[in-house]
Amino acid sequence: MDFLHALLVFLHILGAAAIVGGWLATFKTPTVGKFQWYGGIAQLVTGLLLVALAEMGEDPVNHAKIAVKLLLGVGVFVAALIGRRKLARGGEVSTGLAHGVGGLGLIAMAVAVLWQ
Repeated sequence: MDFLHALLVFLHILGAAAIVGGWLATFKTPTVGKFQWYGGIAQLVTGLLLVALAEMGEDPVNHAKIAVKLLLGVGVFVAALIGRRKLARGGEVSTGLAHGVGGLGLIAMAVAVLWQ
C-alpha cells in the first residue's frame, strides 16, 4: 500500500508540473498545450485515488480541503478541455483561458502545500 501511495503522489506531482510548467513555458504567447491537458487528467485521477486511499486509512481526512482541491482540479480540467478543443478546430485560445489553466493549477498546488 505504501508503494501505491508513493506512486500516486509521484504521478500527482508530475501532473502538477505539466500544468504549471506548460503554462510558464508559453507565458509570453499563452496557449493550452497537450501536456497541460494530460496533466489535468492526471491530477483528477490521481487525486481521487489518493483520497480513496486516505479514506481507507485511520487518519481523518480534511473534506473541506479535498472539496476545494476538487473544484480547482475540475476548473483546470474544463479550461484545458476548452482550450484543446479550440486548438483542434483551428482557433486560438484566449489569453484568459490559457492563464486560467496555469493559474488554477498553481493555486491548487498552493492549497495542497499551505493548507494544513
